[in-house]
Order: sequence, then structure tokens, then C-alpha cells
Amino acid sequence: MDPHALIAAYGYWVVALFCLLEGETVLVVAGFVASRGHLDIAVVMLIAAVAGFVGDQIFFWVGRHKGALVLARFPAVEQQAVRVFRLIERYQVWVIVGVRFAYGLRIAGPIIIGITAVPARTFLIFNALGAIIWAFLVAGVGYLFGEAANRIFGEAHDVEIWLLLVIIAVAFVVMLVQRRRSRRRRPTADDV
Repeated sequence: MDPHALIAAYGYWVVALFCLLEGETVLVVAGFVASRGHLDIAVVMLIAAVAGFVGDQIFFWVGRHKGALVLARFPAVEQQAVRVFRLIERYQVWVIVGVRFAYGLRIAGPIIIGITAVPARTFLIFNALGAIIWAFLVAGVGYLFGEAANRIFGEAHDVEIWLLLVIIAVAFVVMLVQRRRSRRRRPTADDV
């Protein structure tokens, strides 16, 4: 099957599914694909904002009702919780809006916020604002990259597949480097 037909048929569903969780890479790629005319950038941004909002609302309520169990089950989340608790005390609104931009806190952040005394209505309002900003910025980066590639390479359709693969490869390498750095920062049994 033609890759362009696959994108047209399933692209929005893929954006929705991945943006419920940690969808940055997929959202950048969707922005790029939209710049090539295979998806509508406004629809991509709308779907990403709604899915990101819904995903974080779900994680917030998991934190509100099962937060202690999550912290007990996942020590890495518990380590992040201390930092988020301190930040919530000082910058509540900014943390709610910005948590989706913090590597390693995209899922854990809303769960941890759900554990705190942040009112559900406050989280709902500022989570919506954060989801809109996030969808616009992340998809916009992909779209602008695609537009720049369009200007440089013109309408060479073979190039778009290679550029898409480069975007995915770079995102994968960045993710691996960030994971390696976060593992180095975690205390080990020998540190205690």
C-alpha cells in the first residue's frame, strides 16, 4: 500500500493514540507530514491538544485515587514526586501548564499533581491551556521543519521519506541520550 494513503487513512488516529501518552515524536512527525499536504495541521493540533488533555486528566485522577499505590509500585516516580511537590507549592499554575514539557514527567507529572491538594478544577483549566500550547508548539516545529525542507528540496517526494526517517532517527537518538542521562543521575544502592 502507498505510504501516503496509509498516512491519510490512519495519521489522525496515530496522533490521537500517541498524544494520550508521550506523543512528542509522533506530533513532530505529524507536523512535518502536514507540511507536505498529507494531513491538515489545524486538525493535527486539535487532535493532539484534545488527546494530550484527556490523557493528563486520566493520569491526574489516577494520582488522586491511587497515587500512594503508584508511588509504592514505581520508585522512579516517587523520586520525581519530591521535586514536583516542591515546585507545586511555589508555582502551582506554571507546573500544571509546563509539566508536559518536562522530560520524564509527561505521565508521572499529572499523577503526582493528582496526589497533591491542587483542586481538580484548577488542574482541568490549566491542563487545557498547557495541552493547547504543547500541541501548537510541538506540531508547529514539525510543520516549520517540513516547510524549510520544502524550500530547500522543492517538491521532491523521495526526499520527504528520507527527511521523515531522519526526524524519527534524531528523535530516537535524543530519547536514548536523555534516558541515559536520567539513569546516571539516579542514586544506586552503592550510593547509600
